[in-house]
Amino acid sequence: MNKHVNNVTPEATDLSRRSFLVGTAATGLVLGYAGVGGIGEAVAAPSSFDPSVWYSITPDGLVTVTCGKADMGQHIASTMAQIVAEELGAKWSDMRVQLASNDPKFNDPVLGAQITGGSWSTMMNFDAMSRAGAAGRMALTEAAASAMGVPAGELVVRDSMISHPKSKKSMSFAEIVKSGKATKTFTADELKAIKLKTPDQYTMIGVSVPQLDIPSKTNGTAKYGMDVMLPGMAYGAIVTPPVRFGATVKSVDDGEAKKVPGFIKAVTLDDKTQTTSGWVVAVANTYAAAKKAAGALKISYDGGPNAKLSSESLLDEAKRLQKLDDSGQYFVKDGDPNAAFGTAAKTVEAEYTTSINIHAPMEPMNATAEFKGDILHIYSGNQFATRSGAIAAGAAGIDPKFVVMHQHWLGGGFGRRLDADMMVPAVQAAKAVGKPVKVIYSRENDMTMDFSRPLTYQKIKAGVDGDGKVVALSHDVVSAWPTARWGIPDFLSPSVDKKGPLDSFTVNGSDFFYTVPNHYVRAIKNEMAHNATPSGQLRSVAPGWTFWAVESMIDEIAAATGKDPAQLRISMLDGAGKNDGGAQRLRNTLLAAMGLAGYGTKKLPKGEGMGVACVSSQERATASWTACVAHVAVAPSGAVTVKKLTVATDVGTQVHPDNIRAQVEGAALWGLSLAMYEKATLKDGGIEQRNFDSYTPLRMSQVPEVAVAVIANGEKATGVGEPAVTVVAPAIGNAIFNASGARVRSLPITAEAVKANMKA
Repeated sequence: MNKHVNNVTPEATDLSRRSFLVGTAATGLVLGYAGVGGIGEAVAAPSSFDPSVWYSITPDGLVTVTCGKADMGQHIASTMAQIVAEELGAKWSDMRVQLASNDPKFNDPVLGAQITGGSWSTMMNFDAMSRAGAAGRMALTEAAASAMGVPAGELVVRDSMISHPKSKKSMSFAEIVKSGKATKTFTADELKAIKLKTPDQYTMIGVSVPQLDIPSKTNGTAKYGMDVMLPGMAYGAIVTPPVRFGATVKSVDDGEAKKVPGFIKAVTLDDKTQTTSGWVVAVANTYAAAKKAAGALKISYDGGPNAKLSSESLLDEAKRLQKLDDSGQYFVKDGDPNAAFGTAAKTVEAEYTTSINIHAPMEPMNATAEFKGDILHIYSGNQFATRSGAIAAGAAGIDPKFVVMHQHWLGGGFGRRLDADMMVPAVQAAKAVGKPVKVIYSRENDMTMDFSRPLTYQKIKAGVDGDGKVVALSHDVVSAWPTARWGIPDFLSPSVDKKGPLDSFTVNGSDFFYTVPNHYVRAIKNEMAHNATPSGQLRSVAPGWTFWAVESMIDEIAAATGKDPAQLRISMLDGAGKNDGGAQRLRNTLLAAMGLAGYGTKKLPKGEGMGVACVSSQERATASWTACVAHVAVAPSGAVTVKKLTVATDVGTQVHPDNIRAQVEGAALWGLSLAMYEKATLKDGGIEQRNFDSYTPLRMSQVPEVAVAVIANGEKATGVGEPAVTVVAPAIGNAIFNASGARVRSLPITAEAVKANMKA
């Protein structure tokens, strides 16, 4: 068992130590920052050594790494520290972590914004953090060489010590920092020119060191948004309309609420950012009083244009749009599938659907807002500080440069905290009552107002030649467009047919690594769903539904042509043309999963089957190559028991092996939950499921055996938080077919659907 020490830097409490204003443009948003020393931004001592914006070394030799990513249990702060420590040569027990403010200097080195998602964090920050660590080592070495009077090239750096073997002289990082001789700085070009370690030289990367955040998270010293306490703070409880979006408040009767001791005010939100609609927040001196007052408010609503819509309405509209020849924009347009269909020996067509899904992280949505002079302070755990700061400013009616975001640990995120809706009532309530206000959602608030995974409808048609080779595939994907809702042009992609930008985060994964000479993918925006169910990015994003369709279709083609589905995949992953490199890595993961699971080598009992799937999630350009073999048992009633999931994933370079396995296991179980259990429905414009009695994620009693094979080959580090989510559902669906002959095409998979599709 790992032994832990408490290595999380305590938040500073002096909120007036310094103040500066910086304005910058980031990803289409004007992000301002009023930097005030405080939570999430420890102020370095004057004698500390700051080799990089990402870390500081104090005279006692402690190295504090600032993590610009949201840490929601995936230990990304520790991962960033581990990457720095590898090149810096620091002892692990000397490492500390803290969370970044919204100062633009902490923007992602690649994305140019503060955003945590897409399994991008390690992948996109590995090089920058490595170079930051190496620069510090070089500066410390130069200073030590000067102090000891020896050549820098003869020095050895290890465990926070710099030694000269020939003379037996040595200096600790602490001694060098105290000397004040470490002053070397690096230009961007000099950083780029640094020669980093090769994988065979690693001593920290690839080691399962103790996670730095665990002690504070278990002893209660780690601060979450829920833990914020400010002098004179009031509490807000929100009242939301029965319609998910588009409702307006006609009147508020607070007569009964005024009888609640401690009640202060009912604030009707006027949200110019259009993040919320029809919300009222009851403000009181305690949360209990705020909740009681919220329940006493009598509010009259205009339901708006979406008040009669349902899941069926959205699906019918999706099907209508798909049939229109001029709908949508093309994401992939290779060859001419329509012509190829005309000469194909056989065609296979199918429709696939997924339901609305809810994030439901355990820590309730919360935010605390405080105005101090011209500065708005927001205390919350958030995955997208760049956008959230702008939304908070919009809610307050102020310039974004006057917003300070105090980042906290997140009690779960999964994409939910990419949005800033919880900040809007906190900001407007604080402004209305003239004191800090903490807003806490109930579970019902969060589920009914979640920025959910959208309902999707997909239609695929495939053509094969006389040898059973896939020669054409057309794929239409219809859904709300979550990323387009953000209003950030840089997050949209140009369509290949030049019809304008499209939301690639609704179709990623459909641009697979299989060789298919004639391949179209059309992204179609369901405007009705987009307006009625404002959607967000739920863990795995588009590949969670696109690979459900693609990997199910590959099996359907195999069945139609009498081929083994695994062998069909292997033949299509030939690495031709643009698929070179990626196809081979994906094929290897498929072979690894098949070997570990014993696919094709075991005689299974009647009613049991194995199914395979392999994916390149998240995006084609940022893929982690992942394959799954699912083993299921199907009862005559159609009830499905998932007995085992075997997952293999190629992550390139693994930083922390134990953490990678934990992330893959968690992702696989999340994928199982989406595949078999989770479904939200829209009725009369509102989400029907309000708590875990009606929205039912995977329970512990339903967890199957999970086997994980991690392939670490020294290639560029890839992400692991989400890819395994996307591969599980199709593997299960394919296993069900092999066990029972029932082909299911809708998620979640139900016993009724399986039984209805069983072969007689």
